[in-house]
Amino acid sequence: MTTPLPATKPPLKLYTSIASIRQWRRQRANQRNSVAMIPTMGALHAGHISLIRSAAQTHDSLVISVFVNPAQFAPHEDLSRYPRTLTTDIEQLEALNTELSSPESSSKGRIEALFVPSVPEMYPSGIPLQQELQKGAFVTVTPLSSRLEGVTRPHFFRGVATVCMKLFNIVQPDEVYFGQKDVQQTVVLKWMVSDLHVPTKIRVEDTVREEDGLAMSSRNVYLGEKRRSFAACLYKALKASEEAYLQEVAKGATVIPRGILTGPAEKVLREAGSDEVKTETEYFSVACPKELEELEQVDVNVGAVLSGAVRMLPTQENEGPVRIIDNIILKGKVEAGSAGGWAPQDLRTVVYI
Repeated sequence: MTTPLPATKPPLKLYTSIASIRQWRRQRANQRNSVAMIPTMGALHAGHISLIRSAAQTHDSLVISVFVNPAQFAPHEDLSRYPRTLTTDIEQLEALNTELSSPESSSKGRIEALFVPSVPEMYPSGIPLQQELQKGAFVTVTPLSSRLEGVTRPHFFRGVATVCMKLFNIVQPDEVYFGQKDVQQTVVLKWMVSDLHVPTKIRVEDTVREEDGLAMSSRNVYLGEKRRSFAACLYKALKASEEAYLQEVAKGATVIPRGILTGPAEKVLREAGSDEVKTETEYFSVACPKELEELEQVDVNVGAVLSGAVRMLPTQENEGPVRIIDNIILKGKVEAGSAGGWAPQDLRTVVYI
């Protein structure tokens, strides 16, 4: 089924069936168009828009998916409360398409397809939230899926990997764009496409942040005014750890003990919150970039991934807890080529498989 959306030239189209989006993809293949995909669960924000703009610089045709994936929620989690704002999302995409299609734009491509499948379309066998009752084929990436976020959400990456494998198979994009905020997700998916020989490249773009450093997330709407004022505590902790790392590098250190990095972060997190706003640190990680194993010391020639999760507890009766996740990549050193010396290198380009 294909439903035209209001006034863009040529019109942005909404696809709700797998058969229709595959037909669209075949047409792009016949035209030799490069195709980029930005998978989302909707509730679009500036981070999503940034990914789309980046994809439009190098690809002819863009497809955006909006699908709130039940498989990555546990029975006690917020599937029913997850923000669903399709009308507003469409308005944002249409406005962005006008920008991308304007004569002043330097973009190569534009959004051509919005894929909004139903749950039965994506999970023909059904998808109860209880994992032991689920039927069908699922994808698990081990041991990555059981680390960090996987400790408190053991179901999560199984759901993410499964739905992304379905989307990659349905759309067959040349490249898929994700934000660095979900760093563990990007590592899991890179392992998945490598191990399963999927001919799709995973592209990771910088995290888009609010003015105080809080990483943009669709769940930030749950915070409310009181908690929002303290929500950047994790980012401040990560920056404190990064500063300690850079100070050691400047002193000429080649190996930095974990405690030097975690100490400043733990101090920031201990002091986070107030009498009204309570926070709980779920984890603060210093891990190797390739498999996210915890490190006792960081080799400055390799670098590391700092990441963490903080629960912001309810401040009133109608609120639930909100988890904040974030990360910073500690850049390793690589030779600076014929110029000699050393230069920092972004780990996204050198260590992710």
